[in-house]
Amino acid sequence: MDTIGILSTGIYLPSPRMTAAQISAATNHVWSEDAVINKLGIKQKPIPGPEDGTQEMGVKAALDALKNAQLDPLEIDLILCIGEEWKEYPLTTSGIYIQEKIGAHRAWAIDIQQRCGTTVAALKIAKDMMLADPEIKTVLIVGGYRNGDFIDYTDSAVSFMFNLSAGAGAMILRRNHPKNLVLGSHIITDGTLARDAGVQYGGTQNPISAENISSAYKSLRVFNEKHMKDRLNEVSMPNWLMCIDKALEKSGLTRKDINYLAALHFKPSGYKYILNELGLAESQSIYLDEFGHMGQVDQILSLHLAQQQQLLKPRDIVAMIAAGIGYAWGASIIRWN
Repeated sequence: MDTIGILSTGIYLPSPRMTAAQISAATNHVWSEDAVINKLGIKQKPIPGPEDGTQEMGVKAALDALKNAQLDPLEIDLILCIGEEWKEYPLTTSGIYIQEKIGAHRAWAIDIQQRCGTTVAALKIAKDMMLADPEIKTVLIVGGYRNGDFIDYTDSAVSFMFNLSAGAGAMILRRNHPKNLVLGSHIITDGTLARDAGVQYGGTQNPISAENISSAYKSLRVFNEKHMKDRLNEVSMPNWLMCIDKALEKSGLTRKDINYLAALHFKPSGYKYILNELGLAESQSIYLDEFGHMGQVDQILSLHLAQQQQLLKPRDIVAMIAAGIGYAWGASIIRWN
């Protein structure tokens, strides 16, 4: 059977930073600097500069991945864009824009979306498509993220999203590349949470108007706080662990085989709980407290940093985990090198 391997990763991070002290000030000091650091796990986070549009950041991450792979963009057959819906121009297709900017003229592109779960979903989709279609030999997964623009720091109901940052990531997958093999994946979605959080204004239900414009662009909110909190307390960790176990089972592995956890940024208590459940030390993962949560880019960033810091050894098993508003949980397993 053909195998699918990760040829390279690429990252783009904007230069501006928002510190824990600045986040505290933005909350009118309802959240202290110490609480932002120790309870929310944010020391600082990248925020977008004037040229850091979602699509443009994706272009830069894609170019970084191509450089790291020493790959001609004409070798790319398919682009799966994981970039967010908040971008330079609504209803433009980000993957097709990135295709043109990087010179991938032989490829075709499509945008996919599962909020912060999109990278794990894209890995599964890419692998399944490559195994099903012999014409697809090389796939670029790429996208940018800056949903933090919508956060109102005076709204404590969204404190779990104070970590939203900005950046872009890319991965290049190749058929029968002998290293960094993509193994099993598993995803769970729960529609009972589909309308518990989102951007309140700007869609067909609540169009932006003269009356709401002052708050519309800071309206990423929790619509049903009690239901969301109660439901997540009930199902979130079990669903996450089920995804990891199922992905491992599909890979012929168990928890004891995991060597590195590529996780999204979330609160320290939950992060430590997952590490403990998987029997991992903190040295077997990278906590993204210097980067915040750039949505679906987090897993690519963690893998990218692990390579830079030489944390991955030949045949190490990487568990890549994600969760996204909607609600979705996912895990993918990679056998490194």
